Amino acid sequence: MSRNLKLFIMVLPTIILLVIFTYIPIGQEIQIAFENYNLYNLSNIYFNGFDNFIDIFTSVDFNFAQIVLNTVIWVVVSLAFQFTLGFGLALLLKKPFKGRGIYSGLVFYPWAVSGFAIGLVWAWIFNGQFGLINGILMRLGIINQGIGFLSDPHFALASVIVVNIWYGIPFFAIMLLAALQSVPEELYEAAKIDGAGRFRRLVNVTIPYIRPTIASTILLRTMWILNFPDIIYAMTNGGPANSTNTLANYMIIKMYSFYNYGQAAAIGFIIMSILMIYAIIYLSIFSRLERGII
Repeated sequence: MSRNLKLFIMVLPTIILLVIFTYIPIGQEIQIAFENYNLYNLSNIYFNGFDNFIDIFTSVDFNFAQIVLNTVIWVVVSLAFQFTLGFGLALLLKKPFKGRGIYSGLVFYPWAVSGFAIGLVWAWIFNGQFGLINGILMRLGIINQGIGFLSDPHFALASVIVVNIWYGIPFFAIMLLAALQSVPEELYEAAKIDGAGRFRRLVNVTIPYIRPTIASTILLRTMWILNFPDIIYAMTNGGPANSTNTLANYMIIKMYSFYNYGQAAAIGFIIMSILMIYAIIYLSIFSRLERGII
């Protein structure tokens, strides 16, 4: 009992901080999601049941089905390319070569910059009139007039995804490089003796050894991408014609454009529920894979 009490006292400050800064705000967010809470009329706050959710699902100005589809595309495409390119960079950086330190710094640099600031810079690069990309394409004679990358619904979502891919690659590169450096060289030597080539060593040695890191980074990055409106908000603010709007950006619009905290909290509740279900299913599948059940 004395030992358990000491352990409890040691973790008590962490528990208090989690309750104050995490669980209480979550509880308040859930409460506001079921209230009529608008900053334009703070004297008229009351419980309105599921009205906020109904308004979100049936909104004429914001097609919720399209927002969900945009969110799925935003997360899946960004995650796939971020992981693939980040893993490739990690494999390249694992081998020593001249100038590796400088190259590593250039690769990891985007991760140190604010996502909103990056969105502003890339909004200028993709500008349809005087943007850098259009300028290069026109000088090369590929196009005769500027392409509205951010003003054309056919290009806007792909444009912001490209920026998000560029922004997220360093995370996977950093995390997977650290995991790769922990793989014992003896395993590679044994695989070489058995006649395994580079691809077989990658599949049978490297990936199984760093699989826990791969699983955790994919889980974390999925949550971050879904909750990451910075780039979209800075580049397009969900436009044009709702073509780049995601759940996270929709929540920001409700908060700062309409000051409707009730509906913003309802969207946050939807996002939180999606992530909880995703995390439970994902961790359950990974646990079964680790135990060889699947």
